[in-house]
Amino acid sequence: MPGGQELIVVLLLAVLLFGANKIPKLARSTGEAMGEFQKGREEVEQELEEMREGGSEGSEETSTETATETETSGSTNN
Repeated sequence: MPGGQELIVVLLLAVLLFGANKIPKLARSTGEAMGEFQKGREEVEQELEEMREGGSEGSEETSTETATETETSGSTNN
């Protein structure tokens, strides 16, 4: 974690590089980007959780569907 002196140096460099007028715009756009990233990450985590929950239930359904398809294709080939 940066200390007080390091933060002052970083802020001073930011003012010198971007100018005092652009700092609020830069901070706002950074905040918006972080919010979008957080929202996207939560959506991906939710989808992964749904896949995990659906995966255990889906494996039973898949095995039943595969058995039915095998029986159906076996009877049409005879």
